[in-house]
Amino acid sequence: MFRPRRMPVLLAAAALTALGITGCGSSGSSSSASDHVLTLWHYEDADSAMGVAWNEAIKEFEQQNPGWKVKVTHTSFEQIQKTAPMLLNSKNAPDVMEYNKGNATAGLLSKEGLLTDLTPAAKQYGWDAKLPANIQATSRYTNGVMGSGEWYGVPDYAEYAMVYYNKDLFKKYGIAVPTTWDQFTAALAEFKAAGITPLANGGAEYPAQQYLYELALQKADPSWIKAYEETGKANFHDAAWTYAANTFADWVKKGYIAKNSVSQKAQDMGDAFEAGTSPMMISGDWWYGGFETEITKFDWGTFLIPGNTYAAGAGGNLWVVPKNSEHADMAEKFIDLTLQPTVQNLLANKGQVPVAADTSAITDPRAKALVQNYQTLVGRNGLAYYPDWPVPNFYATLTSATQNLMNGQSPDSVLSSLQTAYDSGFSK
Repeated sequence: MFRPRRMPVLLAAAALTALGITGCGSSGSSSSASDHVLTLWHYEDADSAMGVAWNEAIKEFEQQNPGWKVKVTHTSFEQIQKTAPMLLNSKNAPDVMEYNKGNATAGLLSKEGLLTDLTPAAKQYGWDAKLPANIQATSRYTNGVMGSGEWYGVPDYAEYAMVYYNKDLFKKYGIAVPTTWDQFTAALAEFKAAGITPLANGGAEYPAQQYLYELALQKADPSWIKAYEETGKANFHDAAWTYAANTFADWVKKGYIAKNSVSQKAQDMGDAFEAGTSPMMISGDWWYGGFETEITKFDWGTFLIPGNTYAAGAGGNLWVVPKNSEHADMAEKFIDLTLQPTVQNLLANKGQVPVAADTSAITDPRAKALVQNYQTLVGRNGLAYYPDWPVPNFYATLTSATQNLMNGQSPDSVLSSLQTAYDSGFSK
């Protein structure tokens, strides 16, 4: 299921006309009739980390395969989502395409027989050894269900939730960067005592539900995550969800999260942090590139959520090879290039989280910390996917539930409503 993210950085190259505008790599060069053409579709901005890194992969592909050109088509995420089944079932299918991970997207296309099984390529190129189990999970599907089975996609970057913090505010108020959960909650109390709301939030979109999920993960283990995300066996009145709902409601009452943020969106949260008014926000790495460019008036950094073994996160969007690809073998070569050190390290230095970077080659200190923290998290199998993934339309349900918590509805009744929606979704 699609999880909303910061639009300018990751989600879309500005909505272009329907599925036909080309744009990067070698698209400006002419090719003779004898040239072979690999057609590639994606929806990233040309100056984003992915856009820059993939242009490098295109350059290397053309250098390594004389006579081949890459024709890139930029489109929007939404357009791809709407037209993918029809497009991939036609003779106009591209050779390789960026597509969203999850049961309702890549899983559905694999179930309908529209994607090439990449399992042989995963073994041939060593992707099955290079990518950690947490990342492989979003690549593999059995009858359309994510987590195991055949490879139908390959990510070259990852995502995870972390704490963004304003170093200047921490220094100004003499608050140490927390390394334990007790220290983290103490820091919340210290900022509030100084008259500052410690956590930026957006109750009208995904941020609030991710706060709730991160709190639940404080009490989680692998069996809890599997039950919630995969088997439909979640109990919303267990210790983890009860702790999460009660703590979230308590944070609102104490002013750690502003009650008026109930109507604010994710962009409002990011703007508050950028403005220097919020000492911290918990969210994903998709904010990193924008902050790197736009925050110029204070020093900032990131750290893993203290005390949590797990954090929301997963592999990034997938490279998929349509079943009707005319050059599937060359598409697999291109995918492999995006997993090589040159491209992976470029992703890292541009503020993205690569799945296979050499940290010694990362020159930007903040970017190095971002990747090292990811490696720590994935090393303990700590990516717990996203709270809205288990059932269709659960994103809206979770948004409403966290807003109700912020507006004073009892945690028990909110959890009961989540249980009803969750069970109904899994029964369909």
